[in-house]
Amino acid sequence: PAVTSPCKILKCNSEFWAATSGSHHLGAEEAPEFCTALRAYAHCTRRTARTCRGDLAYHSAVHGIDDLMVQHNCSKDGPTSQPRLRTLPPGDSQERSDSPEICHYEKSFHKHSAAPNYTHCGLFGDPHLRTFTDTFQTCKVQGAWPLIDNNYLNVQVTNTPVLPGSSATATSKLTIIFKSFQECVDQKVYQAEMDELPAAFVDGSKNGGDKHGANSLKITEKVSGQHIEIQAKYIGTTIVVRQVGRYLTFAVRMPEEVVNAVEDRDSQGLYLCLRGCPLNQQIDFQAVRSAQATEGRARRKGPSLAAPPEAFTYETATAKCREKLPVEDLYFQSCVFDLLTTGDVNFMLAAYYAFEDVKMLHSNKDKLHLYERTRVLTPGNSAPTGTHPTLWVALLCLCWLCLL
Repeated sequence: PAVTSPCKILKCNSEFWAATSGSHHLGAEEAPEFCTALRAYAHCTRRTARTCRGDLAYHSAVHGIDDLMVQHNCSKDGPTSQPRLRTLPPGDSQERSDSPEICHYEKSFHKHSAAPNYTHCGLFGDPHLRTFTDTFQTCKVQGAWPLIDNNYLNVQVTNTPVLPGSSATATSKLTIIFKSFQECVDQKVYQAEMDELPAAFVDGSKNGGDKHGANSLKITEKVSGQHIEIQAKYIGTTIVVRQVGRYLTFAVRMPEEVVNAVEDRDSQGLYLCLRGCPLNQQIDFQAVRSAQATEGRARRKGPSLAAPPEAFTYETATAKCREKLPVEDLYFQSCVFDLLTTGDVNFMLAAYYAFEDVKMLHSNKDKLHLYERTRVLTPGNSAPTGTHPTLWVALLCLCWLCLL
C-alpha cells in the first residue's frame, strides 16, 4: 500500500470508457449524453489533479478532454452524472478492413525483400530482463527506466521495493507511447499500474484513433484485470502486459528493423531491451544463488531456527518452482531467486507466465530456454570431458623421445 500511486487517472479513464463505449457512433439525439459523460470525466481529472501533476497519462487525458469538448460542441457547464450509453451490436465497430497497405508491416516494409526477423524482450519478477539479443540479466533498476525507445514507440517501467527496506524490486507502473504514424495511427498512450490494468488507452479508446488505418493498433483484454494484449500491426509488434499478484510483467515481439529504428544510437545507452541493464545495476545471479544454496545446507547442519510462515528455504523454493517450471533453465532459477528474496508465491507465477509469453512471442523455438554460460576454465582446472589436442601432441612427442 505504501507504494501505490495516489494519482487516480486510470480510474477516471476506465469510468469514461465504460460510460461511452461505442458512443462515437451515436446519433445527434444522444450527443447530450456523451457531453454529460465528458463533463464527468473532466470533473474526475480535476479531483485527482494535485496528485497527478507529473503523470504523463493525466496530462494526455486533460488535453484529450478539451479536444473532445470542442469536437462535440459540449458545454463545460451542465450535468455530470454518468449516463448509461448503448453498446454497439457485434460487427458495428471501429474496425476497418480497408486499411491502407502501409499499415500492415509485412505487406509494406517487406514487399520486395525477405521476411522480417522478429525478436523478443521481456521483463518480470524481481526484475529479470531478457533482451532482444537473448541476454538474460537480473537487475536492481529501482525507479523509472526506459525499456524501449525508438522511432515508433517508447516503453518506460517504474520498479519499486517489494517490501519497505527490501532490495527486491518489481514493476509497479508501465507507460507505453505509440507515436503518430502516417495515415495509420494517432499518438496513443497506454498506462498500467498496480491493481489497475486497463483495457483501453488513456483517452478511453481501444484503437489507433480516427485515421484510416486506425485498426492497425488494437488493445484486447484476455483476462479482466490480469492480461491484455496490444497488436500494433503497422510496425509488426505484439505487446503482452500482465498483472500477477500486485506487480506487472511485460513482453514484446518486434521486428529487428523496428528495434533498430533509432535516429541517434549513441543516445540509446539506457534502452534496457536493447542494451541491457547498466553494470552497476546488475546482480550476480549465480553468486547469489550459490550463497542461498550454501546457506540452506548450513541451516540443515546447524541449530534449527524458527522461520516466518511465508519464508522459503532453498529446498522449498526449488520444489515450489518445479510445480510450474519443470525445466531448470534461467526462468526456473529466477523463480527460486524471487521466492527466496520476496517470500511471495506470485513471483513463481510471474516466471511461469513470462516463459509462456516467450513460447508465444519468440520466433526461434530452439531458443526458448536459456541456460547459464559454461564457466571458462582457469589454469589448474581440468575439463570434465575430453582432452585438449595440444596435450595429445605433447604425449606423442614424449613417447617418440622415449623410444629413441
